[in-house]
Amino acid sequence: MKFRETKVTKLFNIEYPIIQGGMVWCSGWRLASAVSNSGGMGLLGAGSMYPDVLREHIQKMRKATDKPWGVNIPLIYPNIDEVIQVIVDEKVEIVFTSAGNPMKYTSFLQEKGIKVAHLVANSRFVSKCVEAGVDAIVAEGFEAGGHNGREETTTMNLIPLMKRVTDIPLIAAGGIGTGSQIAAAFALGAEGVQIGSLFALSEESSAHENFKNAAVNLKEGETILALKQISPTRMMKNEFYNQIKEAKESGKSVDELREIVGKGRAKKGIFEGDLKEGELEIGQVASLVDKIKPVSEIFNTLLSDYKQAVSNIPQL
Repeated sequence: MKFRETKVTKLFNIEYPIIQGGMVWCSGWRLASAVSNSGGMGLLGAGSMYPDVLREHIQKMRKATDKPWGVNIPLIYPNIDEVIQVIVDEKVEIVFTSAGNPMKYTSFLQEKGIKVAHLVANSRFVSKCVEAGVDAIVAEGFEAGGHNGREETTTMNLIPLMKRVTDIPLIAAGGIGTGSQIAAAFALGAEGVQIGSLFALSEESSAHENFKNAAVNLKEGETILALKQISPTRMMKNEFYNQIKEAKESGKSVDELREIVGKGRAKKGIFEGDLKEGELEIGQVASLVDKIKPVSEIFNTLLSDYKQAVSNIPQL
């Protein structure tokens, strides 16, 4: 179906205003290229890639698609300067930044001809995005999987709050996995959507099959926002979650919690498929997913559902 043109489709020169989240351990070149080839925009998840691995995925992306795509960079991650240099050297055209101050790299990247979007979880940080001059803002509600906002603001509230304070194109994220939810995001004032969990559970996602199978069997309420003392993270409830829950309830300090979390928990859970000791990051919308599908089929379902939702509006 032909989609309406938005500021986001024009900005990134894409057919559909649907952007795949750059999720750690899920968003390699296979997933990102499949999304771009379907008419949306795929993002490589640099947060789980060493600089040389990112370079390899960038080069494979170029062979896999001639459509627009980008790279997601969590600004607090190590090797950030090396990652930025790889992006510049490889002439990447679009970058989505998160988990840090957009002032640090936005102008530098834009001077290199790169379009920059930045992700925030509350309206207070919009002023920093405006000051930095970003091309678009991703407004992520706390329904989203992985690292999240402390305020627990929902996407339904976040988009209208941000529309009050900026006219920079807004991309809604968090809790979006159906065409009707896309339509709702547009009704709130968004110009595009970023979808994570739905694509994390696709055939092309690099997540482990154990993780995917566990996620598609989730019921309502079986993900939770945890680790608020360290870095709020939405995850499935499992033995690892029970450990940190018991530690918190017993009054463990922040340092003791960090020791329990350790390193590599997300890799252990998402990429290696350890359902007991891994950090199983996924969004609330996983409870709406009941099957692992190829990206092309996911797009067909999203677009037909969107069309049906929009056609129902005049009746309301």
